[in-house]
Amino acid sequence: MLLVDDEPNIRETVSFILEMEGFPVATAEDGEEGLEKIRALRPAVVLLDAMMPRRDGFDVCRTVKADPELAAVKIVMLTALGQKADQEKGRAAGADFYVTKPFDEEELLALLRRLTG
Repeated sequence: MLLVDDEPNIRETVSFILEMEGFPVATAEDGEEGLEKIRALRPAVVLLDAMMPRRDGFDVCRTVKADPELAAVKIVMLTALGQKADQEKGRAAGADFYVTKPFDEEELLALLRRLTG
């Protein structure tokens, strides 16, 4: 699993939660690094923030879903952008799921178990 978020506290908190549940987690701190790690690691699931420097999450999502070798990667947009228009933008970019911050920890874990099980 790969977590891509520019906020260090979010990366630390979410990584801790996932690791406590047995999910191995790699992290990236912006969209460009995230895309590089997606290509290198081929994670089954990517948790992707929308607003990041160098490349936003929507662009990363579109790029991944347009690449036949990466299109099967499940992308969960995990972002503070909770408006309906933002969710539609995420789905249009190819996101498989859209979770808004602050998120319910148990709901996120249940979703990730379904995606990786």
